[in-house]
Formats: sequence, structure tokens, C-alpha cells
Amino acid sequence: MSDYIYILESHLSPDQNQVLGEVMAAAGQANLNLFLTGGAMRDMLAGFQIRDLDFVVEGAALKLAKAVAGHSGATIVSADENRKSAELEFRSGATAQIAMSRQEKYPRGGGKPQVTPATIQEDLRGRDFTCNAVALSLNKTSRGLLLDPLNGLADIERRELRAVSSYGFYDDPTRLLRLVRLGVRLGFATEERTAMQVANAREAEVEKAIPPRALGAELKLISAEDSAAGIIEALAQAGLLELFSPALAGPHPHRAGLAKFEKIARMLPDETQVRAARFGPFMFALTEKLSAREKQALAKHLEMSRADTNRWLQVEARSKKLAAALRSPRIRKPSQVYQLISTAAPDQVMFLLYASPLKPVQDRLRAYFQKYLPAIQEITPEEWATVEAKPSRQQKAREEFIANRLDRRAPRKPPPPPPPPVPEPAMARRGR
Repeated sequence: MSDYIYILESHLSPDQNQVLGEVMAAAGQANLNLFLTGGAMRDMLAGFQIRDLDFVVEGAALKLAKAVAGHSGATIVSADENRKSAELEFRSGATAQIAMSRQEKYPRGGGKPQVTPATIQEDLRGRDFTCNAVALSLNKTSRGLLLDPLNGLADIERRELRAVSSYGFYDDPTRLLRLVRLGVRLGFATEERTAMQVANAREAEVEKAIPPRALGAELKLISAEDSAAGIIEALAQAGLLELFSPALAGPHPHRAGLAKFEKIARMLPDETQVRAARFGPFMFALTEKLSAREKQALAKHLEMSRADTNRWLQVEARSKKLAAALRSPRIRKPSQVYQLISTAAPDQVMFLLYASPLKPVQDRLRAYFQKYLPAIQEITPEEWATVEAKPSRQQKAREEFIANRLDRRAPRKPPPPPPPPVPEPAMARRGR
């Protein structure tokens, strides 16, 4: 096993390692050359957590995606027929992209690219930044071989973002937004020549060619970042925030709200589904000072889907039932609070932490994250092993075990012993 394969497997969660094995097995059966690329390789080499697995195959990517979904029970969330790529979500919550190795040519800036099949080397040379142009072979004969035609590994070590092509920002202006997001997220500086290319592209006003849907997609990516507030601030400083809405490019009334949102989002588990649920509360915090008309105009301008619009504009209404349950006097025991919040929709939990003015709601939410959840996380595997039940009652038995753990009262401490008597001075004793 190569060192890179060992590093990869040590960076992946058990669920992601299972996905890796399933995709490799399907590609082997289809006799397709398979590679891990893009953000997964960048994050692994830079020492960050790998969030999504990015696979590239030299051949029929969509056919492979369908085979993986059929074998594993994963869902194909979306598919791009032009680029021959598919996004998959597995039952465990892990996500992956399977894409065809390709070349893209842009007839006009920001337009739909002309896509043709290509080798993996040609694919890497056509990417946005060198840190994303590194691949790891997952093929049987070359497993663990690192492909780095543009010396992206050195740029990662230098913590620099370097554009692959001098015309990259003209071909795809959304790379201007990606450069800002990656710079904040990774803490990477923009390489000097790339900074000059950005200045030239901005002088030509290429950002005006960014498609509205691409702006909406970028906001969804920002909402899942741990430094969402910093990214929005960096976009504002770069003069790019007004592309989303002129109302957001004013005196930045969203700063305090986004900083609060960041702290709240980090309280929840770092899971793919939970990160995806940040979108609605994030948009609420970002646009809290906008009028209803300005919010509707923003949703229309970004060509948001109805589902995404509802995740944002309906999150307050959807959270009312949870707020009512949390303030109910019938909820008295810690186990009841734990059960209520642990089964609630993550976006509703985040929204109430952010916006609810009700003290009982805030107290119970914070007790869950500060007391009850840590108490359950401290249960050892040996203690879980003592939970015995038939398979049909296993879940119920675990819930009863959790309830008993949370609701039991801590034993009373015995009162401290009385202090020892203080001896009288010798002269006082003689004077009696």
C-alpha cells in the first residue's frame, strides 16, 4: 500500500471508506480507470477534513454512477448531462461525485462549455487552480500513484492559490468567487501572477457574466463553510457581494448576525446532512435586515429552486412547532428534552438557537448541547454492550438506557466533616 493510500484512508470516516470501496469495486467490474481528484485530494494533502469524495473516470461516468447507486442503495441527487457527472448521497449520509474525465472549451465567458472526453492528465490541466489539479490513481495496477502535472502539491505546501490558465477567469468567472471562498477556508494566499490575472479580469468586468444560478449555488457552498461570515466579508471587500444583491452591499448589517450564526452552526454535529441544513438559517442571518420585497427579489434574481427558497423563507414558520414543544410545561425531564431535540430537523434547531427570544427555548437548547449530548457521548462501548434486547427492541432499549442515564439524579455528597477543634494557647490553660 502506498503512503498516499494510507494517508487517504486515515483521513476518511468509516462511512467514506465504505463508499471508496464500493466505487472502486464498481469501476473495477466496469473496467474503468478511476481516480480521486479535486477537493478531496486538496483537503487530504493540506491536512483538512475531507467532506466530499470527488471521483473521475476515463469513460462512462453516469453509467458507473447508476451502477454504484443500484448496488449500494445511494441516491443520485443530481446529474449534469453536459459534463457527464453525478452527485450521489449514500444511506450513511456520505456524499460523492462521479464525473467523466473531460476537457471544456468556452465559446464565451460564463457560457455553457463544450465538453469532450479526455485523459486524466488533460482533465487536470484544464482545472481552475493547481491545488485542485492533483489526482490519486485507484486502479489495480497503479493504485496509490500521485498525478500532479501542474505541481499543485508544492502550491499546497506553500499555501498558495495559483490559477491553472491565464484565461481561466475569462472562461469561467465563477472562479473569482471560488478563489475568495477557498482563500478564506484554507487560509491560502493568492499567488502573485494569479492576483494580476484577477485584476485584469475584474477590469474587463467578467464577473457580470456569472450566471444567476451559479451565484445561488455559491451561496449554498458558503453556507456549509465554518468561516461563512469571513467569506461574505471577503466578498464584500472584493466588491463581489453586490453581484448577489445590491441590498447586501451596503454598510454590512449582516456582520453580527453571521458571526452569531457561525458560533451556533459549530455547536451541531459535523455531518454532511447537518452542513447541508445550514442553508436556511444562514440565509435568514444574511438577509435578516432586508425587507420581504428585497428577499423575494433576491430569490428571483438567483433563480432559486422552490425547495431552496422554502428552506430559507419558511424556516421560521417550520420552527414554530419545535419552539412550542420546547416551552411546554409537560417537558420536564432531561430525557424528554434530549429526545425532542435529537430527532428535530437540524435547520430548525439552528434557527431557534439564532432567533428565538423565549428563555425556556434557549435554556433547553443550550442544556442539550452543553450537558445532555456530552453526557451521552461519554458512554463507553463497554456500557453500550450491557444493553441487551432482541433485535426488534434494540432501538427501544437504547432509548431507555439513554433516558435512565440522563434522568438519574447524582448521588448526594455526604456533608463535610466538622473542622478539628482548635487547641487553646498554653498560657490560657494555666490561667484557669
